[in-house]
Amino acid sequence: MKRRLMCLALAALMTISAAGCRGSEPAASSSAPEAPAASSEAPAESSGSEAPAAPAENFKIGIITGTASQGDEEITQANKMKEKYGDMIVTSTYPDNFDKETETVISNAVAMASDPDVKAIVWCQAIPGTSAAIDKVRETRPDMIFIAGTPGEDPGVIDPKADIVLQVDEPGCGITIPPQAAKQGAKTMIHYSFPRHMSYALIVARYQNLEKYCAENGIKLENVTAPDPTGDSGITGAQQFILEDVPRQIEKYGKDTVFFTTNCGMQEPLIRSVFEGGAIYTLQCCPSPFHAFPAALNIDMSGHEADVGYMLEQLQAKVDEAGMQGRVSTWGVPCNMLFISAGVEYAKKVLEGKTNGVVLDDAVLRETIQECANEFTEGMEMTLVNHEENGAAVKNHYLVTADFVNF
Repeated sequence: MKRRLMCLALAALMTISAAGCRGSEPAASSSAPEAPAASSEAPAESSGSEAPAAPAENFKIGIITGTASQGDEEITQANKMKEKYGDMIVTSTYPDNFDKETETVISNAVAMASDPDVKAIVWCQAIPGTSAAIDKVRETRPDMIFIAGTPGEDPGVIDPKADIVLQVDEPGCGITIPPQAAKQGAKTMIHYSFPRHMSYALIVARYQNLEKYCAENGIKLENVTAPDPTGDSGITGAQQFILEDVPRQIEKYGKDTVFFTTNCGMQEPLIRSVFEGGAIYTLQCCPSPFHAFPAALNIDMSGHEADVGYMLEQLQAKVDEAGMQGRVSTWGVPCNMLFISAGVEYAKKVLEGKTNGVVLDDAVLRETIQECANEFTEGMEMTLVNHEENGAAVKNHYLVTADFVNF
């Protein structure tokens, strides 16, 4: 990474809160589609509940994440928010095998909502089953505010249920990853996924953009079907497949191959294999300097769990050690951690009556997201656009991108 960019990221770093695709789901970017970070006209339709007419006197905010085995960023950030606000924050997790344990997903949310002081619930990741859980909670708590980060359900399912949806701009990443990979020398892209993920609308949209923009940038796109981590072989089987397949692909296509997977749990073995084989790694499914890099590269994060500057410095050292300069990149903001931080801070503003009496105050939400991003990496502008359905912007569904950090 250019010295100037590293110095900028490290020098500008402020004290930050903490360190986490749709989970390991036993389960982009300087050229992002442009939109002002703190503006964008919102469409007319809305979803979810109305905010209290008056500020809530006593309230708690719930956070639901996956377990550490799925990706420790989300649960670490949830714990950091609890450290910050104490008893105002309550936390819970969904089961690793959530795809087969929907009733547990629902019951955990209902249990959290049974406390009348819990006025808002922040989900990240909002795995399949979230919309059903929201429906069940609203049967007895129609006033509950739901903020869903990184949804594992299609927009048409989750958007009408949650008050606010926060997500990486996956279709946008399909536009920005290919030119970034081309700058890194990529001639081939290996795209690892599985049928369940390839049924999600925004993942499909990202893949369609990858097809178009890989072709425009002279990159051959190869889709490789990997085991679903929620299947019989579990996350261990999916990770073993990656460890065995990456060397085969490098042998077949050469080192100028960029690797991408739609699944969080596959990132660690993928990064390790890419470094061992001298290939190219452009971006994770859930962009973050913390996502899988520490475990894959044996970076000790003790005492630095949320320190972006430290992480970038350690990543640069590992890149230098492996002779991978110019072939590795990520974003400077940990997106899933951002969604939890911004979700909590925004819910707090709603409950304190700071959002003009409505749950969705577009200007306040955008400002909150940027403020939280600055706490992770000062000066890192987030680009926000509204997701569109049939050409119309969806008022409560926000897609975010950030600039690449190049090593």
